[in-house]
Amino acid sequence: MSGARLPPLEWVRAFEAAARLGSFTAAADEIGLTQAAVSQRIGQLEKRLGVALFHRKPRNISLTVEGEAWLPHVQQALDGLRDSTEAVFGAGQKRLTISASQSVIDFWLMPRLESLQSMVKAELSVRTLVLGAHDAPEDDVIGIRYGAGDWPGLSRARLYVETLAPVAAPALTSRSEAWTTWPRIACAGPRPGWPAWASAFGIPTTPVPQLRFDTQLSAINAAKAGLGVMLASLPLCEAALMAGDLVRLDERSLPHHETYWLLAGPNAVSRQEWNALAALVDV
Repeated sequence: MSGARLPPLEWVRAFEAAARLGSFTAAADEIGLTQAAVSQRIGQLEKRLGVALFHRKPRNISLTVEGEAWLPHVQQALDGLRDSTEAVFGAGQKRLTISASQSVIDFWLMPRLESLQSMVKAELSVRTLVLGAHDAPEDDVIGIRYGAGDWPGLSRARLYVETLAPVAAPALTSRSEAWTTWPRIACAGPRPGWPAWASAFGIPTTPVPQLRFDTQLSAINAAKAGLGVMLASLPLCEAALMAGDLVRLDERSLPHHETYWLLAGPNAVSRQEWNALAALVDV
């Protein structure tokens, strides 16, 4: 195919997005077009190439043999174009917006902000996630979300492996009775709570927590204040444990399959900026 016969870049981008996301609709959302426009561009591309790139079914699409063979070459070419643009023209965001819960901002992000600033060379805007908004971030926002890591069409990196264990303020350890009888602090959210710990390790389900919080931040601060025992995320309270503000009461731990993930859409960051962000991840 001569240079004059190369298909327009917007057709190729529509193909790559639809192939990666497995949906014309999802590709349209990512690119900022209508589903009909994406379908039209891919149809024009197929006509130009003289082959079908997708099998079209009533509820889904799948790549043809030709589409599967071409996709990695397209992705490599687009990646190369993006990387060369960044290298030659310094392309990238002048401001990076990071959206996360207040707990993650305080316990995970804040200690890493100085390193992040020096790595990305951009103005950082940190936005507190509205409680309960655990969906994927906006396309131009880097999100930190809790879940199983199954957000389609996003670059993602796991912050850490989630592990839970009971912690309390050192002052409480002077009590003569077993820690399982001490007042308990509960935290709402997706993590396992005291019933899960009791079931896993055979401790009583009582006392019932008299203090309940909707964030790890508030619950950990309550535990540091000596108000009871909390079943805490060990990675989030690592600094408090190392500083001696909290002590771990049981060497056993309760793993959880969900955790926090760093997420970014294709328009949120450049490749260089994403690599800098991913470098901050622990695991």
